[in-house]
Amino acid sequence: MDPELEAFVPFLPDLDMNDPVTTRKQFAERAAAAPAPDTSNMDVEDRIVPADRDVAVRIYRPHGAAVGAVVWMHGGGGVFGDLDTEHPWAARLAALSGAVVISVDYRLAPEHRYPAALDDAYAVLTWTAEHAAELGVDRGLIAVGGHSAGAGIAAAVALRARDQQGPPIRFQLLNEPGLDDREQTWSRRNFTDTPWMNRDKVATAWRHYLGSQPATPYAAPARAADLTGLPPAYIATAELCPNRDEDIAYALRLLQAGVSVDLHQWPGTFHGSQAILSAEVSQRQITDLAAALRRALV
Repeated sequence: MDPELEAFVPFLPDLDMNDPVTTRKQFAERAAAAPAPDTSNMDVEDRIVPADRDVAVRIYRPHGAAVGAVVWMHGGGGVFGDLDTEHPWAARLAALSGAVVISVDYRLAPEHRYPAALDDAYAVLTWTAEHAAELGVDRGLIAVGGHSAGAGIAAAVALRARDQQGPPIRFQLLNEPGLDDREQTWSRRNFTDTPWMNRDKVATAWRHYLGSQPATPYAAPARAADLTGLPPAYIATAELCPNRDEDIAYALRLLQAGVSVDLHQWPGTFHGSQAILSAEVSQRQITDLAAALRRALV
């Protein structure tokens, strides 16, 4: 493990995925204690996207000539996280990329199982495309992205948009995505005590998200048989992340389907380590995500 990151491991909270209410509270408290991001170079606005179930979003508009936007889904296993906990990372992504970031407050499991989160994210994508002029972006330059479970939802949004001839998606920005509910890869089976997220926590998150229903490709994108026609993707993986091998396999399948992929495997890192901003490798992780988005939206 990267020595800078290793020093922080004893201070990471041991979140209990079997107790979503307490986990949400602990995660929110930890996020609130983090240094506030600098938003002086952007406008930040909370909005409600009208849909079958209205969806709250937070929009980050950098000052200057933003040309594209990303519909952004927070991490948290689909169980915890919200607009406030994602605020530091959404603001940094906007500042570093120059893109308009629309952060989505999608519904959480187990109270709201699949496809609730996907429906919310897709509604925001549709709204973003319909309001591109108001947002000051090109309708053809809209990306989807996220961390962890949010990245998995973003990948599912791309599949659904392709299949349903929905709004055009320029790019997928997928950071350590959760793509496969099955425990078939080496990293999923063997990373039982890795920091922050391990085999059992990932399995519990999937149980919350799916309940008793079988997984479909829109729930677990790794199950999709056909990946042709999807948008280009940036996929970042962490060496000590249970999702690592399914992410690399998905990237290879995208390439074999003719989809352009930028795959970045970060050595010495663990799931969510980009949140440790004082570590040099974490700063590089965030900077690289933003740079990939900036390159895609030109």
